[in-house]
Amino acid sequence: MLAAGLTGTSGAARAADAGSFTDAQRQEIVAIVRTALKTDPSILADAITALRAGAEAQQQASTRDALTANRAALSTPAATDAILGDPHGSTTVVEFYDPRCPYCRKVLPDLDRLVHEDRNVRILEKIVPVLGPASTLAAQAIVAASLQGGQDAYFRMQRAVMTDSAKPDSARIRVLAAQAGLDPDRLATDMAGSTVAATLRANTTLAGAINLEGTPTFIFDARYVIPGAVELSDLKAAIAKVRKG
Repeated sequence: MLAAGLTGTSGAARAADAGSFTDAQRQEIVAIVRTALKTDPSILADAITALRAGAEAQQQASTRDALTANRAALSTPAATDAILGDPHGSTTVVEFYDPRCPYCRKVLPDLDRLVHEDRNVRILEKIVPVLGPASTLAAQAIVAASLQGGQDAYFRMQRAVMTDSAKPDSARIRVLAAQAGLDPDRLATDMAGSTVAATLRANTTLAGAINLEGTPTFIFDARYVIPGAVELSDLKAAIAKVRKG
């Protein structure tokens, strides 16, 4: 706005660029800008708001492009995905979660309630250990459980790990496995195997492809994203939104 006012005074000024100003002229321009900002701070606030809006719009466009590029992976369950709700539900919600994430733990009962109340939704669970070695160990245990007893074993181990207050180590994982009705020795072997490693690597690669910034992150029919902490009402509203098209 200031630049437009200054360059509007003459044809010569309109033709000038920054490189044609003298040192004295540049100092005068800086002084004018400083005075304007002091007398009307809203100029700076408006500029910051515009910059933020532009950055948010660019991020949203980038997210839409990423979802479109990965629509197949976000719409079709992988063989290693655990599925809450109806496996053939018409609305697909993908949850990227870390078993050590407190917000992921908090939302567990809401997800159970959601699929109980809405029989036409399925939640694809993609575990991504992003919070360090303890998260990796817990993630390995959950995925390894599915190799031993399918999805039922996956969810039993998931609940055991994600409701446990102790920081997981190898010994604690064995205890939790036994409590979940699993063979601790086999679980330990599978945790170190290539199948578990490949599953976590695939989930992490997909998370990177859609620019995931944290857990939990929920993606609705590969078209709409809710990152971070979320309430049951937010999940229901997002599902209603994508169903409207």
